[in-house]
Amino acid sequence: MSPATAQTAHAIGSRALAWLHANREHGKLSDCPRADLVDDADAYKGLGESALAASLVLRSGVAGTAELALARELLEFCWQQVDNGGLLYERLLRHPLKTDPMETYAHFVRGGYRHPQFERLAAHTVTLRSTHAVEHVPNRRLAVANSARVIGLDHGPAAYDWAALTRATWLGATPEPWHIDWLTGYGVTHVAFHLTDWGRLPDRLPAELAEYLTRWLPVWTEIWAECGQWDLMAELMIVGACLPEPWTETDDWQRLIGLQREDGLVPRDDQPVEGDPAELFDAHQHPTVVAVVAGTVALTRALGGAGQPGAAGP
Repeated sequence: MSPATAQTAHAIGSRALAWLHANREHGKLSDCPRADLVDDADAYKGLGESALAASLVLRSGVAGTAELALARELLEFCWQQVDNGGLLYERLLRHPLKTDPMETYAHFVRGGYRHPQFERLAAHTVTLRSTHAVEHVPNRRLAVANSARVIGLDHGPAAYDWAALTRATWLGATPEPWHIDWLTGYGVTHVAFHLTDWGRLPDRLPAELAEYLTRWLPVWTEIWAECGQWDLMAELMIVGACLPEPWTETDDWQRLIGLQREDGLVPRDDQPVEGDPAELFDAHQHPTVVAVVAGTVALTRALGGAGQPGAAGP
């Protein structure tokens, strides 16, 4: 990555993080009963996504003082919203075969937050045959495996068979690349994210998959850029930063910063960006999270960041 492109990546990530921080109150949980929140993963999905973005900034080793402060405040806000982990504990207790409690909790662990009851329950849950046999789509099973790795549970009876999980995915078969579709594209990105823990462990991506992605990422990225699917385009850019030899195209970063609004919002697609602040947050939080992750992971790889957690939280 050239110095100019690195500067662009930093600007995109920094502006996107500032927007997420400034608009975080729009992601507060509703006043509906606690039981309803525990039963509805969509209720806190956005909080988990913001927590992911913040945790990667804190982990990066390349973020500036201002970005670290915003990321810490954003992660703290998300942690308070999930009742300091209590909501995730209740969700896992009531729905032990769902993936979202482990996935969401791992983002907080990355930032230094822990909930002892959750971890005692998770340590038991990940040893169960049921947990390993549940019929999730393959990239979701990798998500749980990576979450267990981040939390420190991927060992002994709870250890995951990473090779088998990888082979079960579409990407693991290195299939005809022209048969990829929109949903499969998202599946491909998440296989790379979970295998490498969002770029922290690029060598965990099997060599044949790395070669396949290096060849076809430029094509796929251009296709979804032409389709105006900015969110998927940016996710594919993150995959490029997760490769053992990072792949980056200056034109992609120039396109992304050209799409980003001055306030940091990144639009989901080529449709008009309209609505009040709450509506804008609901529609465009995810691609703005993706922009934070893209800028952070790319810059971390380019600058050789340590990829270690920031100062531990409570």
